[in-house]
Amino acid sequence: QVQLMESGGGSVQAGGSLTLSCAASGDSYATLCMGWFRQLPGEEREGVAVIDTGEDDTWYGDSVKGRFAISQGNVRNTVYLQMNSLKAEDTAMYYCAAAFYEGNCRLNPADYEFWGQGTQVTVSS
Repeated sequence: QVQLMESGGGSVQAGGSLTLSCAASGDSYATLCMGWFRQLPGEEREGVAVIDTGEDDTWYGDSVKGRFAISQGNVRNTVYLQMNSLKAEDTAMYYCAAAFYEGNCRLNPADYEFWGQGTQVTVSS
């Protein structure tokens, strides 16, 4: 079992930056796929960025490439999402997710077993 604790989020003007963080506990020394998904009410959950905590390989959704960066901190299985050049369309509830690594990490939310509570990101134009 893995528990996820998120922090960060909030409100910012378009063009600004925010950083989200997510710390895994429980079976947190295993190699994980960890990352962020976002969702608007009534819409499907969208993959934003994920990282393989063993090799630090990363994957990004097309809408955030070049603006967002996911990284792992000094503490194993703690990841950060640096969000730059934020746009109004980045407004959503952001969820941290994790899954035990099985050779590949994908941006498909169905692959992830463990989820955080979510943190709201609001970008005003």
